[in-house]
Amino acid sequence: MIDFHCDVLCKLLDDDRLDFAAGSDGLDVTFPRLKAAGSLLQTFAVYIPERQHGGMTPVWRSIDLFYRKVLSIPGIRLIRSAADLEAAGRERQIGALLSLEGVDRLDGDLTLLRILYRLGVRAVGLTWNHANWAADGVMEPRGAGLTGKGKEFVRECERLGIIVDVSHLSEAGFWDVCDLAGRPFIASHSNARSVCDHPRNLTDDQIRAIIAVDGRIGMTFVPWFVRPEAPVTTDDLLRHIEHVCALGGDRHIMLGSDFDGIDRHMEDLRSPEDVWRLKEALLKRYSAEQTERFFSGNALRYLTAMLPAT
Repeated sequence: MIDFHCDVLCKLLDDDRLDFAAGSDGLDVTFPRLKAAGSLLQTFAVYIPERQHGGMTPVWRSIDLFYRKVLSIPGIRLIRSAADLEAAGRERQIGALLSLEGVDRLDGDLTLLRILYRLGVRAVGLTWNHANWAADGVMEPRGAGLTGKGKEFVRECERLGIIVDVSHLSEAGFWDVCDLAGRPFIASHSNARSVCDHPRNLTDDQIRAIIAVDGRIGMTFVPWFVRPEAPVTTDDLLRHIEHVCALGGDRHIMLGSDFDGIDRHMEDLRSPEDVWRLKEALLKRYSAEQTERFFSGNALRYLTAMLPAT
């Protein structure tokens, strides 16, 4: 399994006593659960809520927590390059990829982006739900696209080899990235709006655009992005997968759980240990080869191509 989004670092930032290595009741994603799930790679997002003050300080603290609480565990390997990815597979280690969700704290300073790259950040989402100096988020009523600084930021991400993530971005911002990007981009944790009409989900035109550039879409387990009414189960999530496949996205689907970023869960997908239920459900409808692509193959091919070689 490869999962392209979780918010463990945000919880550790709020409560440094939580134990990722041994497992804590307050965490969805833990090292024992990733091992039990047969995880190949987990992306750890740096997300700083507005309640956290101090400019860039919470970003640096989050990355410090990533190094102290995650990368210090034997069996976990930092993924900065395609070579790291290959080595993790060969040595049966769990890969850990670092991403940034929302660039608010950077205040347009590309020097900070370059420092984050050196610390291991390999994917960046420009916004959370609201507006910042780079772009409008999907819940911003104005609905504007990228600013001039935001476009400059995307160009620098591409020069460095940082993956651009359009989950949380306004529709106008999405199309700005689509027009600007020279490399395939991703929506790390978004579903299909035609199946569940939520602003955080992707329209059919957006899904087609990601497919056209050979990007990736992380099917997310956020219940209210899967189905508007409870209960929400894997059968409901399958409708999103089926819809993306119908649009030609069989080779562009991956997983983006958003574990630890939600306070309510799907009935049968509450942690990485439960993802086998999704796999069993997929195998009833899709071939073993297709299921493997959804779980890891599509993401693995993408990362091998998009990450720096060494």
